[in-house]
Amino acid sequence: MEKKEVKVRVEHLTKKFGDLLVLNDLNFTVAEGEFLCIVGPTGCGKTTFLNSLTRLYEPTAGDILVNGVPVNPKQQNISYIFQEYSSFPWLTVEQNIRFGLEIKKVPKAEADANVEEMLDVVGLTKFRGYYPSQLSISMLQRVAIARAFATKPELLLMDEPYGQLDIDLRFKLEDELVKLWQRTGTTVLFITHNIEEAVYLSEKIMVLSNKPTSVKTVLDNPLPRPRDVTDPAFVELRNQVTDLIKWW
Repeated sequence: MEKKEVKVRVEHLTKKFGDLLVLNDLNFTVAEGEFLCIVGPTGCGKTTFLNSLTRLYEPTAGDILVNGVPVNPKQQNISYIFQEYSSFPWLTVEQNIRFGLEIKKVPKAEADANVEEMLDVVGLTKFRGYYPSQLSISMLQRVAIARAFATKPELLLMDEPYGQLDIDLRFKLEDELVKLWQRTGTTVLFITHNIEEAVYLSEKIMVLSNKPTSVKTVLDNPLPRPRDVTDPAFVELRNQVTDLIKWW
């Protein structure tokens, strides 16, 4: 198998808030087009790590490199999906999905094609003229996903985006996410507290320790797709990750 280029390189990443050490010398790489899920004990600093990637927080020490240069969301095509539903209430579904394309001044013909593709993939073509207040929770999250992928980001950061959804809706949206990821080749870093979700989605799973947070291990996830949560191999990997988190 051809070795993929490194997309994200994290070297000695350390973050303190005053005297409180949250991230302690994190070192790892993420390959081009890889889907990495990040799990760890509650409150261990997973979101702090993502906020360092977006430069919302400035690292105390260390480097985060994307394509070999320091991460800079103003210069690199990076999208971020939060747990909160972040649609603009005054814009329709179509306008919300188009928003990032207009900010990036994507030519109209290309933007139109991207919007149509995303509306189709997430099943919202019939709802293109609806406003967020008219949508269900799952539809709102589909809008967020479509908007993030519409710009064809080189890196997509996701912070527990399905944490508030019931299990049926979560599986449907996870399947749509996998479909979009396979279609676009975007590199995805996905934070979740749900171990089953991490095993269902990922190519690799990074397990973080309790605070001060370090990288405990990174596991390969070779399970074939589509994945079956009742498959013994799936259950075995899920139990392995659970035990790693349990015994910090």
